[in-house]
Amino acid sequence: MTKKISRRMRELKQQVEDRAYEPLDALELLCKTATAKFPESAEAHIRLGIDPKYTDQQLRTTVALPKGTGQDVRVAVVARGEKVKEATDAGADVVGSEELITEIQQGRMDFDLLIATPDMMPQVAKVGRILGPRGLMPSPKAGTVTFDLPQAIEEFKAGKLEFRADRTGIVHVMFGKATFSADDLLANLKALQDTIDRNRPSGAKGRYWRSLYVSATMGPSIEVNISSLRDLTLTE
Repeated sequence: MTKKISRRMRELKQQVEDRAYEPLDALELLCKTATAKFPESAEAHIRLGIDPKYTDQQLRTTVALPKGTGQDVRVAVVARGEKVKEATDAGADVVGSEELITEIQQGRMDFDLLIATPDMMPQVAKVGRILGPRGLMPSPKAGTVTFDLPQAIEEFKAGKLEFRADRTGIVHVMFGKATFSADDLLANLKALQDTIDRNRPSGAKGRYWRSLYVSATMGPSIEVNISSLRDLTLTE
């Protein structure tokens, strides 16, 4: 069964040429093609030359987007003792100990990110099957298992986000809002590219970057010239 393309999408696709755009041109076009009736996100879809079924070809890390995500991030913290008050004072939206883990088991999911102190991880592991598929399981590598709760909460609320390559070696990342200026989106996309290059898996062989497309949530895909992005130097 062929999926029907809306007239809106057909008209938007006609604005996109079948070629790799220079980074800023691509992002200006992304903003122009964000015509849905709700605030659209800016998304990057990056195919890498890795096979994540091998442990030395996996990519999971965090990026601090200099212009933020454009979203209010609801942070939950699992801690105990004085760390509970510390998390509350630092601006966490949901804070608790064993009782919060029980609530998650019962279906509570009113948060976008879960941070846990290392001593609580054995208890958090009990809800791993609930958190894992949603990408919410805390991990030291992602900076979401830590005793330094104020710093972690501040960073994630300011625009730090976790991402990983899926099983086909593609990274899907929301890197801002389509209402951002093209320059701000470029700053975020450059930070993402730098992070992916810095965290190249040791087992990655041959050409690392295969393709990079950006789009608004409901917009057409726009190919970006990867070499131009990697060669780019942004000045504040």
